[in-house]
Amino acid sequence: MAPDDPIASENPAGMPAMSAAELTQAFAAFSRASDELSSAYNALQGQVSLLTERLSVLMGALPAGVLVLDRDNRILEANRAAAQLFGEGLGGTSWGALEGRLAATETPGEWQLEAAGLARRIAVNRTALDSGDGHIVLLHDITDTHRMRLATERNERLAAMGEMVAGLAHQLRTPLSAALLYVANLGSMELGPAERTRVAERSMERLRHLERLIRDMLLFARGDSLGRQHFKVCELTAELAHVLEPVARARQVRFTEDCECDDATLFGDRKALAGALTNLLENAVQATPTGGSVSLGAALEGAEVSFRVSDTGCGMDAALQERIFQPFFTTRAEGTGLGLAIARGVARGHGGDIAIVSTPGRGTTFTLRLPLAAEIADQMEQQT
Repeated sequence: MAPDDPIASENPAGMPAMSAAELTQAFAAFSRASDELSSAYNALQGQVSLLTERLSVLMGALPAGVLVLDRDNRILEANRAAAQLFGEGLGGTSWGALEGRLAATETPGEWQLEAAGLARRIAVNRTALDSGDGHIVLLHDITDTHRMRLATERNERLAAMGEMVAGLAHQLRTPLSAALLYVANLGSMELGPAERTRVAERSMERLRHLERLIRDMLLFARGDSLGRQHFKVCELTAELAHVLEPVARARQVRFTEDCECDDATLFGDRKALAGALTNLLENAVQATPTGGSVSLGAALEGAEVSFRVSDTGCGMDAALQERIFQPFFTTRAEGTGLGLAIARGVARGHGGDIAIVSTPGRGTTFTLRLPLAAEIADQMEQQT
């Protein structure tokens, strides 16, 4: 090849020279590959556009609200259901601003929202995107479901009240008959002052028993809690210990209290919860013989707090454990048979429940579990 050949002169690295024909073929192959890549890219764009359109239709058709958040918790996209809850023009709004409009309820993950002048109850679930670039917030309007749940619970209580009617006559008649008999004796001229005082006291005891029975029936039938507030778990256990220690001491039963919840708080009706736990503790003290022990413990278990009331009493067999929460069932002559039913109703009204473990001759442990206030107040932040 001649020294002034342009192809040969541009090969300083000693690579084999390409002829004009070979260059033409290489450029043609590159052109074909470029055309194929462009066609594939256009096809992919078409598929992306189709998927985007379908996703938009799906988002609009979803009954649940959907919010797509960026790294800074600002709303990138909101579907129609979310706009119906929070209003139009959500794009660019901070999720924190919307979160501030939500009021905590007694149930973890459920929130109260004032929308269009109406109180709506919504369930909120927040999930991080796999890419780590943001989150998706799902908003379910469960207002009707919540109303149905309340109605179902109330119907169950009314059904239970219906089953109690047969036993109610006996429950009321016995103390009432005794009170009437004592009052009739007060009219006897043969009674001395001391006997008259004793008969009057017994009459008052029977009347107080009637009062407790009617009060417990109303609490059981109502089944709700009022005056909800935030309070510390350990403060509640200390208060219960202060009340129960003299009761246990009078029966020569050792009582201990141990709270491992530090500053953990609950949100609910403190008076109702204290009443439920007091009922469990009083039952434990009464079931424990002289020299035995009763303990009250509170500990954190995940997002819940567990109150444990344990005794070294006579225990219960499986058949008795099946019946103890039934209204009007009692093994005590002075009991109304509603205390445990009310206690379980209070626990369930706060999103918790009561469990029992008992062994005949060895004792019983009641465990009342409730969701922590922190779980309710910080539900969304904990899901991030």
